[in-house]
Amino acid sequence: MLEVARAGRRIVAVGNYGIILLSDDEGMHVRQASSVPISSTLTSVFFLDQQKGWAVGHWGTILRTIDGGENWTIQRQDVAEDRPLFSVHFFNENEGVAVGLWSLVLKTSDGGITWSAISLPKPPDGSKADRNLYKVFGGGDSLYIAAEKGMILTSDDKGINWRYLDTGYGGSFWAGIVLADGSILIGGLRGTIYRSTDKGKHWTAITTDNKSSITDFVEADGVIFASAKDGVLLESVDGGTKFIWKQRNDRLPINSIIPVERGVLLLTKKGIYLEQKWSQ
Repeated sequence: MLEVARAGRRIVAVGNYGIILLSDDEGMHVRQASSVPISSTLTSVFFLDQQKGWAVGHWGTILRTIDGGENWTIQRQDVAEDRPLFSVHFFNENEGVAVGLWSLVLKTSDGGITWSAISLPKPPDGSKADRNLYKVFGGGDSLYIAAEKGMILTSDDKGINWRYLDTGYGGSFWAGIVLADGSILIGGLRGTIYRSTDKGKHWTAITTDNKSSITDFVEADGVIFASAKDGVLLESVDGGTKFIWKQRNDRLPINSIIPVERGVLLLTKKGIYLEQKWSQ
């Protein structure tokens, strides 16, 4: 399983072979969605509310649900070229953005009925805009993309025009989040975490003494969780300026996380696990 989101109280997870899992009891029991029209890998899922959601994945696939993840329909697929999409974000029921391989950015203004490709500007070094775009995330009308080679892109017009933000880092970023207070966290290779309090104009490297690559961030009740490879889970209670971490004995790579009543659900290559609550 590769990513997870909430559809109201329901938990929806997506992963390999087009599998979509649902839970209505905080992860105690899971079941497969009633109808998923594909069998290729799904990499990301996003819900606007308890009913309307989208999932994206390989072959440029975009799926939509209007019943909380029970049934899905194909909105887009390109079987001529396996150019996967890695992440999707919607502002409202009409406007959304999906991103993926080789600077692929798709935008919709009609709820996903049609998708248009957005051309990105060249990076500051003048090279071709061909970076892999791993995570699109937002706050208000602002949108951010965590990408390869230390690249962060941002848009202030819901994904039409983009510019690059300089983090000073050269490795790939895989995850990002806009916190409730407006701060931004991004994370990636070798446990790297950067933080900004001014919409990405300036970045501060956060030292964690963890070298496992960061895969996801979530915030719940003022606590920030981050997941990583090698079974590492990180936690911050001060807005992301300091993290402590622990490591599971099985060292299963954690792809995505979501807080639940009893702790945190971890999505791994061997399924979904519960990590009991722990605190600084």
